[in-house]
Amino acid sequence: MSGRSPVRVDSVRPDAAGVAETAAAALWADAEEAPLVVRRLADPPGGRRWTALATPDLDGVVLTSVGGVVDGGGVAGHVDLLAVHPGAQGRGVGRALVTAAEEWLRAQGATEARFAGNPPCYGWPGIDVRYTPAACLAESLGYERYRIAWNMTADLPVSAEAEDAADLARLAAAGVAVRPAPAGERTAVADFVRRQWNDAWAWEAEQAEGCHYAERDGEILGFAAWGSRPMWFGPMGTAEAARGLGVGRVLLRRCLDDQAAAGQRSAQIGWVGPIRFYSRAVAARVERVFWLYRRPLG
Repeated sequence: MSGRSPVRVDSVRPDAAGVAETAAAALWADAEEAPLVVRRLADPPGGRRWTALATPDLDGVVLTSVGGVVDGGGVAGHVDLLAVHPGAQGRGVGRALVTAAEEWLRAQGATEARFAGNPPCYGWPGIDVRYTPAACLAESLGYERYRIAWNMTADLPVSAEAEDAADLARLAAAGVAVRPAPAGERTAVADFVRRQWNDAWAWEAEQAEGCHYAERDGEILGFAAWGSRPMWFGPMGTAEAARGLGVGRVLLRRCLDDQAAAGQRSAQIGWVGPIRFYSRAVAARVERVFWLYRRPLG
C-alpha cells in the first residue's frame, strides 16, 4: 500500500466549459491559448459529447470526449487534455483524473480509451515523447502505444521567390489559378474538402485564420489552411486528378507567407504524412513527435 490519501475528482458540469477554462488557463504553460482550446473542445461540430473533471482546488483537470469508431466496431473515447499543477505532481492526481475520465467514458458507451486527438477539436494529438511522466502514466495504466504522429517546424519567412515564380508559371500554363478564400466565403471550399476528405477537415478549413485554394475552370483542385489551431499550418489537400502539378507547394507557401505577415517566426505543420515534401518545399524539420496510446474499456 502506498499510504496515499484518495484524490477526489469532481465533474464540473453544468458549467464545464467555464471551470475547465479557468483550470486549463491556470495550468497551461501558454495560458492565452488555453481558453481557445477549451472553447473549441466545448463546442465541437456534430454535438460531440464531452465533459471536464477536476480536483476541488483545480490543481488538476482532465477534458474527455466520445467520438469516432474503433477498429472492428465500438466507440472511441478520448483524453483530450490532462494537466496537473507542478506542485501537485507525484501525489496520484493524474492517475485519479484518468480513472475518473474512463468511468465517464464507459457510462457514455465508449469501448476504448485513447490518449490521442479527437478531431477536429482536441487539446493534444497524443503524448509528446518529451513528456516522460505522461508516457509513464499511460503505460502504468495499461495503455499500449499504437501509432506515432509527427509535427514539423518551418522557420518564417520562407525564402522561395524563385520557386514560387516557377511553380506559378507551370500552374498558369495548366490553366490553374490560386486564390485566397476569405473568412465567411468558404462554402465552396468546405464542400470540396468534405467530398474529398472528411467533415473534420472541412470544419477546420472554415474555422481557420487563413485559407487558399486552387481552381481551374471553376473547379476546385486543392486547398490549404492555417490557424485552425494557434500557430499551426494545415490541413492541406490536393484532388488526386491534380497531383503532380505543384499545387500543394504554392498553397503551402501562400499560407506560410500569411503566417509570417501575422508576426509568426515559425509554423507548426501538424500530423505530417509526407515528411520529404515539406522538407524540400520549405526546409521544414521534424521537431515534435507524439505517441498515441489506447486501451480497451472492459
